[in-house]
Amino acid sequence: MVFNPDSSALPRSYGRFLGSHLDNATYGHMKAIVQEGYGLPDVLKLREVEMPSIDDQGVLVRVHAASVNALDWHITRGMPYLLRIGGRRAPKDSIRGVDLAGRVVAVGKNVTRFKPGDEVFGGSNGSFAEYAPTTENQLASKPPGLSFEQAATLNIAGLTALQGLRDKAQVQAGQRVLINGAGGGVGTFAVQIAKWLGASVTAVTRTESVDLVRSIGADEVIDYRIEDFTRRSERYDVLFDIGGNRSFAHCRRVMAPNAALVAIGAPAGRWLAPATRLLKAAALSPFGSQRLVPFICKRDPLALALLAELTQAGTIFPVIDRRYTLRDAPEAIGHVGTGQARGKVVIHVR
Repeated sequence: MVFNPDSSALPRSYGRFLGSHLDNATYGHMKAIVQEGYGLPDVLKLREVEMPSIDDQGVLVRVHAASVNALDWHITRGMPYLLRIGGRRAPKDSIRGVDLAGRVVAVGKNVTRFKPGDEVFGGSNGSFAEYAPTTENQLASKPPGLSFEQAATLNIAGLTALQGLRDKAQVQAGQRVLINGAGGGVGTFAVQIAKWLGASVTAVTRTESVDLVRSIGADEVIDYRIEDFTRRSERYDVLFDIGGNRSFAHCRRVMAPNAALVAIGAPAGRWLAPATRLLKAAALSPFGSQRLVPFICKRDPLALALLAELTQAGTIFPVIDRRYTLRDAPEAIGHVGTGQARGKVVIHVR
């Protein structure tokens, strides 16, 4: 059965619960950031749209906070063109945002882990909105000690850092890890997670982020405007490369014989990048003792729960650069698109 909050056929308990959470919004409608084409952030508009529907496996969340990722910027621009497969003139899924934290307002009949009223965080297609549909395998329970804005930062950036370092690179205590691009959303989590795994961390970032990256635990920080890390004499067991501003050949100069290079993203290109970089890593990975690991994070509610546990314990903490309202979400996406954000950018929805 498809669940739609503006349907008169809803179970009465759903209607009562939803009615108490709609605030001053028109019943059956909500505000959302809708993409009306490809290009600069001015293609993103705050619109009143119909409330989303959920099926028997779905979870409807009242969004309190969301966070911005590079993915939101790339989809807004429609670059690389590979992203336009779902819609030539505008994305098929028109509401932007993939990270959220909020409160469950309704669940499908096959959902077993959550119920209305639960505080959750995780992923959704369309989180820059007052309400967002998702599924239980994209969510974890928000611990009471975490704010909604902290929890909203953990999905894409936290999962990428955790899965890339722990699962793909298999970082061990005592290893030397170099993180290239340590000042952004993924990078600030990666520094802290590598330290949690027991590694010695060398972080590469821009001048403005050197002190920040040092403050979150990096053992050594390289300002890339002053020093080219690929010309160092040191050798690293893991190179966690965010953004791919250096070639694989250059990166391999500083990798130990059995080291792993985990490739996260790539510089923006017109057609396939970062897919091109991931394919190149896959093609090169079987050769030699060094491993080149292509990687895209995947849904993992257990990993989300671990990130929440580590955050609540103070082992890691989300670095938040700026906060925006839902109305100003286009500006937030534009800021992330400049590459100048230090840590995560958060959008307050409620």
